[in-house]
Amino acid sequence: MQILFLNQSHPVLQARLQALGFFCEEDLTSSETELESLIAGYTGIVLRSRISIGRKLIDRAENLRFIAREGVGLEHIDTEYAESKGIVVLTSPEGSRDTVGEHALGLLLSLLNNLSRADRQVRQGQWIRESNRGVEIKGKTVGILGYGNMGSAFARKLQGFEARVIAYDKYKSAYGDAYAEAVSLEQLWEESDLLSIHIPYMPSNHYFIDGAFLDHFHKPIYLVNTARGLVLNTADLVSRLQTGKVLGAALDVLEYEETSFEQVSTGDIPAPMQYLLQADNVVLSPHIAGWSFESKKGHAEVLANKIEQLIFTFGNGVS
Repeated sequence: MQILFLNQSHPVLQARLQALGFFCEEDLTSSETELESLIAGYTGIVLRSRISIGRKLIDRAENLRFIAREGVGLEHIDTEYAESKGIVVLTSPEGSRDTVGEHALGLLLSLLNNLSRADRQVRQGQWIRESNRGVEIKGKTVGILGYGNMGSAFARKLQGFEARVIAYDKYKSAYGDAYAEAVSLEQLWEESDLLSIHIPYMPSNHYFIDGAFLDHFHKPIYLVNTARGLVLNTADLVSRLQTGKVLGAALDVLEYEETSFEQVSTGDIPAPMQYLLQADNVVLSPHIAGWSFESKKGHAEVLANKIEQLIFTFGNGVS
């Protein structure tokens, strides 16, 4: 049984799979087209986002039983077609949920306390205090949009800040817990002072947060996005930053990222992105909310457990 790794994973994953009887190989450079002639003999694929797994590649993968996505998003995998072929698609959101929760909190603290701006100013010899007064989380209502692995982890990290935490998730019911109160979307709009986005990308969520969505908030808000760039309409965000409807934004993800998330698309920089780059009330990071040493190992351990369970599901063998 052969497994093909398309990205370099933590060594614990290959070690666990080899102990289960799999033969592991790496291919870190082949293109999607090149893989079409190589894929037929493999039982499983492990990848992040370097390669898109579409119908043509799936059709060539005659022995494929599973695709293991090291991470969360599946927009680069035709999951519906894969599953129609009997191929199980695995993800590992549990591996990075705490990292994402901490990063979202870090972005929020940086935004509210003007840390990025103040750091730049001090390095330039400017000692500016009054215009860098911070805003406390204490006493605010933090709204969480999407209460899965990442949203719930963020809610746990907020414990101790003496804030009220509310959450809305259109895919769930009865999801309130000790860390966040489940509310309607209307209540999220009405009560939030701060918004943290944790919804997955799929066609139905494209630009889910647009101008109309932002205009529904009763109060000016601070916004954090560690989910996916394309769930947020950047041009609409910029216009609300300009009017003060959004007081500030902290973005780990951008709609202008390449599909692999390895860099922002090259070429002319769109006007909304140009605004974000020069805005003092915007904090940016390069899609690293889930990118920690602990999460790299965590993803590997989660996938190893899920693949092992899959073997038992198929009756002590995925062949």
